[in-house]
Amino acid sequence: MHSASPTPPSRDLSASSSGGPSASGSPGSGRTAPPSLWRDPDFRRLWAGQTASQLGEHTALVALPLLAVLAFDASAGRLGLFLAVAQAPILLLSLPAGAWVDRWRARTVMVFTDAARAVVLGLAAVAGLLGALGLPALFVVAFTVGALSVLFDVAYQASLVRMVRHDQLVQGNSALEGSRSAAQIGAPALGGALVSTLPAPAAVAFGALFFAVSFASLRRIRRAEAVTGRGPALPEREAAAFEDGSALPERAATVHPPRRTGFRHRVGEGLRFVAANPWLRAVCVASAVFQLSFAATMTVYLLFLPRELQLTGAAIGLALAATGPGALLGSVLAARLPRRLGHGPVLVAAAALGNGALLGVPALHGSSTGTLAALLGANVVFGTFSQLVNVTVMSVRQAVTPDGMQGRAAATITFVGMGCTPLGSLLGGLLAEEWGLRGGLLAAAAGMMLSPVVMAVSPLARLGRTLPAPSDGGPPST
Repeated sequence: MHSASPTPPSRDLSASSSGGPSASGSPGSGRTAPPSLWRDPDFRRLWAGQTASQLGEHTALVALPLLAVLAFDASAGRLGLFLAVAQAPILLLSLPAGAWVDRWRARTVMVFTDAARAVVLGLAAVAGLLGALGLPALFVVAFTVGALSVLFDVAYQASLVRMVRHDQLVQGNSALEGSRSAAQIGAPALGGALVSTLPAPAAVAFGALFFAVSFASLRRIRRAEAVTGRGPALPEREAAAFEDGSALPERAATVHPPRRTGFRHRVGEGLRFVAANPWLRAVCVASAVFQLSFAATMTVYLLFLPRELQLTGAAIGLALAATGPGALLGSVLAARLPRRLGHGPVLVAAAALGNGALLGVPALHGSSTGTLAALLGANVVFGTFSQLVNVTVMSVRQAVTPDGMQGRAAATITFVGMGCTPLGSLLGGLLAEEWGLRGGLLAAAAGMMLSPVVMAVSPLARLGRTLPAPSDGGPPST
């Protein structure tokens, strides 16, 4: 459940993960281990561009709301509205984005959105230098960047499947997930430090710089993509694009007959597919419950830290960055625990432990070293188990979803889950105004505990060590 709000990072139930399915060959097949992706210049460009884009996105997600709080003295209600506006594109664009990405080349979408985000934040920096960057302009910037990020995130989820061989998916996802975790470590601290030490235009300009670097890297990718939703696969002379002489990914090179389906029909296909799959239905419900409560929690959290605990922008950035090392640890655990303990038990336990870590934050007082250490500890625990849930659920989604439905399935889950975040942000502002920062934060954090409850009573809890295949109709009846 990847949140559009500044973090601790939420769990993105639609993003790629290191736990994706792989086709490394059956015993006796004679197939050798896949070549290292680090020897592939196009993959290195994808990895570098994704890393820079994640740094830009996470820096902006911290810098823009902190600017609203620290520079423009936004009230709880106004901050809730600001975050809701920034998250509204998730609700408005997720479903169309899935249908578009299944028909477009992921590289084209990522390059366009990086360039556009760089331009938008660059213009915001110029407006700040001219004295025209007020809170209303910040609302417009947040909405626009949020809309472009929805397109980028859905395209990113489909890009690797189209670019590498099937037996290289785990290797590629691990590298890209590592860059996302690294961005979670550095970007929040950087965003907090920029807001507290530099003028507003400089803080915004750093996000534009990262997006420009990502644009320059991604546009140099030369490998052709096979887009399964656009009819026939690429011609044979384009399909043999790998330097080792192999064909395009097994998942992408399958020939599909041309289909003339309208936009609404394709969106409807994605909705029906997710609704008919018992595991993905459960993911949607758990994601919606979590994202609603998490968005409310983060709205109060961003006010609680500077106003109740009297923390500086740099200290806030450091506390938020603590989720990054936790995310790295969670990625390591996700490669081992589900296969040893079962995917279902790991999901339920990790969600309960991660969400429960934030329940103790409202009990903190003052800005002492002990308070900051407690915040760091809570965010490390939250980051660890949230990442464990994130990677495990992504493995489930990738495993049960056919290739030509990957973009729409991801977008549908994002729409249902992350679409609740604008309402959650408004709810968080209301809770803070009615119950105070401490009481509002406790109520919102308690709501997050409903997510593991939903998982525990769903088919997700019964998943074992082996994931189902796309052809499986659902869990066996009991």
